[in-house]
Order: sequence, then C-alpha cells, then structure tokens
Amino acid sequence: MRVSFDIGGTFTDIVLLDENTGRTWLGKALTTYNDFSQAIATGISQVLGDADRDTDAIDSAVVGATTLVTNALIERRGATTALVTTEGFGDVLEIGREWRYDLYDPRLQLPDPLVDPEARYEATERLDATGAVVTPLDRAGVERIADQLAAAGVESVAVCLLHSYVSAAHEEEIAEILQARLPEVPVTLSGHLVPVIREYERTVTTLANAYVRPVAGEHFEDIERALVQLGIDQQLMLMQSNGGVVSTATARAYPIRLLESGPAAGAIGAAYVGRQLDIENLIAFDMGGTTAKVCIVEGGAPTVRNGFEVGRVHRLKSGSGLPVSMPVVDMIEIGAGGGSIAHLDGLGLLKVGPKSAGSRPGPAGYGLGGTEPTVTDADIVLGYLDPAYFLGGRMSLDVEASRRAMVDSLGTAFGDDPVAAAAGIARVVDEHMALAVQVHLTEHGHDPRTFPMVAFGGAAPVHAARIARILGVGRLIIPAAAGVLSATGLLVAAPMVEESRTRLRELRDWDSDDIEAIFADLVAQARHELGTDIDRVDRFVEMRFLGQGFEIEVPVAAGDGPDEYRAKFVAEYEHIYGTTPDYERIEIVTWRVRVYGPFEAPDLTRTVSRDAAEDTTRTRAAWWPETGLVEAPVRRMLALPVGERVVGPAILQLPESTAVVGPLDEAWLDEFGNLHVDIATGSAS
Repeated sequence: MRVSFDIGGTFTDIVLLDENTGRTWLGKALTTYNDFSQAIATGISQVLGDADRDTDAIDSAVVGATTLVTNALIERRGATTALVTTEGFGDVLEIGREWRYDLYDPRLQLPDPLVDPEARYEATERLDATGAVVTPLDRAGVERIADQLAAAGVESVAVCLLHSYVSAAHEEEIAEILQARLPEVPVTLSGHLVPVIREYERTVTTLANAYVRPVAGEHFEDIERALVQLGIDQQLMLMQSNGGVVSTATARAYPIRLLESGPAAGAIGAAYVGRQLDIENLIAFDMGGTTAKVCIVEGGAPTVRNGFEVGRVHRLKSGSGLPVSMPVVDMIEIGAGGGSIAHLDGLGLLKVGPKSAGSRPGPAGYGLGGTEPTVTDADIVLGYLDPAYFLGGRMSLDVEASRRAMVDSLGTAFGDDPVAAAAGIARVVDEHMALAVQVHLTEHGHDPRTFPMVAFGGAAPVHAARIARILGVGRLIIPAAAGVLSATGLLVAAPMVEESRTRLRELRDWDSDDIEAIFADLVAQARHELGTDIDRVDRFVEMRFLGQGFEIEVPVAAGDGPDEYRAKFVAEYEHIYGTTPDYERIEIVTWRVRVYGPFEAPDLTRTVSRDAAEDTTRTRAAWWPETGLVEAPVRRMLALPVGERVVGPAILQLPESTAVVGPLDEAWLDEFGNLHVDIATGSAS
C-alpha cells in the first residue's frame, strides 16, 4: 500500500492506495498551522481506519506536497539570513532589473528584499565571464565576515558571487571557511543551486533558498517523526515545483524547489485524468481553500517554465514579485479559494480575497469561531453544500452562522439579504477566475473555448460549470477524486531532478564533444541528487538570436546537430511571435536536463469505490443566476449509473467536494467515475 499527503491552506488531503486491487481511500483533515505533521497523522490514521489496515501495510515511500516554502516567503517567516556577495555588488537587490512593471504608476511599489542592507557582506574577489580569476579571494576577509555573522546570530547564509554560474570555486572556498567557523549554519551556494546568468534573479533565488532552509528542514523532520510515531518506517519523498519527486535529502538542501509543490501535484493529477480519457490538451483548474490555480496541459503533460514570482505586490502584474529562477509548472494563481474573505471596500464595492480565513477559525459555517463571510459561506447559503454531508459527513456545517456572517458584514450593500450577498460573492469570484483563465490561455496563444476543463480541489467543482459557461468552454470534467486530486497526482509522479547551466555557445561554433561534455556533467549532477539509476533523460536548451536580451526554451535530442537546433528554435520562435527575424547568428545560452529515475506508475483506473449509498434523489433549495432559488435534485455522484444523463440544475455530491451542474447543462458518469458536464451554450449572465 502507498500513501500520499498534500498540505493545503485549509485542508490536508490524504490518499491511501492498495496497488494490488487499485482501491483508494480518501481523507481530509483541517491543516494544523502550529505543526503541519499533526494534520498528516490525523489524515493517515483516518484513511487507514477506513481501510481497516495497520500502518505496517504501507510498504512504499510516503509522498507529500507542502505549502510551507511559499507561505514562509510570502509571510516572511524564514530564518535570520545573511548574503555574502562580491565586493561592490551588495545593492543588487535594490537595483533589480532596472525597470518598472507599471511604467505610469507614480506610487509603484516593489517587493521588499528578503534581507536588509546590514545583513549583506561583501567579499574581496572577482571572476570574469569566462571563470578566470581577476582578483583572488581574500580568505582573511572572509574569516572576518564569519566572525561578524556569528556575532549577528545568523541562522542561514546565501553566497552569490559574480560569474559563479561559470565557476563556483570562490563560493566553495567561502563555504569551506564559513562551515569551519559556523558548523551549525547552512550555506547555500548560487553556483550549486542555480548556475545560470542574470545576477538579480540568481541572487534572489539563492537568498530565498537560504531564507527558508532551516524552517523547511524542521518541517521535514516533524513529518518524518510523525510517520515514525505512526509506525510507518518508509522513506519520505516530496513533490517539486516542476512535477517530479525527490528525497528529503535533496529537499533539505534545496527547499526552494518545492515552492509550488502542491499545485504541481494537482497539474500532474489533471494530466493523468486527461491521459485516462485520451485527452492531451486541457485546462487544469484547481480551487482549494486559499487560492485558485490554472495550468495548461499540452501533449499530456503540464507546461513547465523556468521562473516564478513570489509575493507579488500586485497579483496580476508580472514583475511585482520576487523572481525565483527555478523550474515550475506554468500556472496563474489568484487569492480566490473557499476560505477567501469577502468585504466592502472604501467605496462600498464588494471585494473577495486575497485574505483567507484558513483552517482556524475558517469560514463562519465551520463553527470554529469564524465570523467573516467567505466563499464557502456563500456556497452554503446558496444551497450548494450539504450541511450534513460535508467531508462525507465527518464535519457538519452551521448554515445560520454563514447567513449571519453575510448580513453582519455585507448587509448594508445587499438589503440585509444573505442570499443576495452570497450571490454577489459567487458572481465576483467566478468572473475573477474566468478572467484569470482567459488571461493565462491568451498569453500562451490558446483559445479557452477549444480546451476541455478538468476541475479539482475542494471548491472547484462547485464553481467550474459557471466559469466554463462564462468562458465558452463546452466540456467540463470532474474527476472521481476531485477533492483530493493533488494528493492523487503525487502517486503518479516519477522521481525527477532538473539541472541547468549557462554556457554561451554560438551555433556557428558547433563542437559536438564540447556539447556532449556539458550534458554529461549535468546528467552526472542530477544522478547524484536523484540517488537512483536513470530511466530517462530529456534535453533542453535556451536559445536566442545573438544580441537579444532573453531566450526561449527548445527541446532537443541526443544526436541533434546545429541544423536541428536551428530548425527547432526557429519553429518555436515563429510559434510564439508569429515571425522570424532575417538573422543568421543564433546563440545557445543555457543547457538543461530533466533526469527521471525508474518508476512504475500505479494503475488508478480501478480506484473508484462506487458509493455504497442507494442512488436516491433528494431535493434542496439552491440558487442559480438563471433561476433564482429553486428546488434542485441532490444525488451522490459516484452512485449514478454509468452513462445516465442528469440535466441541470442539479447538485451531485462527493465526500470531498460537490459538483454543481448549471441549468440545461448535462452531466454523466464514465466507467472510471469521472463526471462529464456538457455546458449549455448561451448567455452566461
């Protein structure tokens, strides 16, 4: 048996899989912020109890995803950190890219650096762009810096020297000195973590890793300790932002790679559902308790890009956050989840999020002390959520508390009508998420009307049909395990390590031996971190026309020559920009490999446990824009006969989520337990 967990902002999701039978048991526990491992232990105990199994039945690695790294950066709850850099470069964090993300905003704000100027130390040394030593490292000066760091009580150190992407020799010398004098303080080297060009991004990434490293290490230890206390003596593996899993040893050294681990797991799960249904291209829509995420799956896999912004000052404005140069599943994320709090702004206009009620106190309807109206409260008031069947009946909802929160906070704008206030919240959230989907797909050259949507997470199935109708998406798919699909995705993700390195090479100077040596070094480094045999190696390069400021990534293959590299680059350039410059000189900037370890994905096609309840139809008063409040049929989704058509409005319940089917939409269940919803055409108003 195998088990996985996904720590979310409101709930921690658990999946237990019996690989012999394909049966799964699904669970949710309220996330425990004081110690995340408590919710993991509670959830695993729950699913083991449901399966009537002991912990010794778990005989494979435990796989997990966590929000801790992202939260530590956004909330600035990391370690006391210092930066050591080349003399004269201490102000790189203020200089940044030397451009404004909003040219015409006179009050433009930039994200605060992770460390103040007083915590930046400059070492006397200098390498040139080829890695040759211009100024030798002043070791005595570094020893003095070490003494200053000790006196300041520094808990973690980031070392980012000029041109260390070519040679990390001076960084390694500094680490040797610091570790001799500060043996308990972890040191992160940019030349090991992110040996690629662009000083600002490389410095921010190295600093961010150092900032979260002690906190992440304690977090992983807590989880491992909780597993041992449960009696689970198996290795802990963790999901990276790029969709591969790694050991805790790698995660401890490079926790920044786990920045978007939960959303990446969800995208992997959505891609698996697509492959199950022979759908290669789809929109993956994930809405949980804190945020909503949108990702494009193309060719059966989530798209991955090499860079991500953390803690944006303005949510939808690129450049307003801290740039992290790490491979990450390409997605857009907005502060609109089930726990997002609704409020009236200074002009009396309704706003939703980004502040979330989290798991404690949570939405008012949880009955745990929350008093502010949230998206979940709106869903309760509108009749979408069953107070007696929330989390499959493990948790009851307080309808009156949700109605009271609507009136107390929003009543002045909605005539003290809780249904009107809840409908306003739903409208704002749905339109906001539809806009995010539209923006993300348009920026990637896609029309959302040509893609089906897979909706998952606790809240997405409630809102997805309305969002699909707004966008003109004709087909919606809600997986059988929609409420915990991210945790399911963890079970089908292969071990994978990605390594990159900048080495400038012009195509006209092609040297096959040199190129193979670069890839061989990258593969060797990845193999060391992977800790297993290699099953597959994927190659990529980032290329540009000589003189351009930025590059595009192109997949390449072993044995490709300069003609193949040129043809692939020109084709991708044409696809992105619609034109190709009449220019011959092309430069390779960064080389990259994704190295996969051996992995046999479990067969999840038989994991649907048919709902034991009889397929009885009840009714409940629920609200839709087209109908107002009406008595709508309520059925158990997994108890539906395969292929039977259900015409909306209707509510189809899962233990971990609820599918809301709009008026005239048609829903039907396939053999795998996935719900397909054919969205009615017409006005989305």
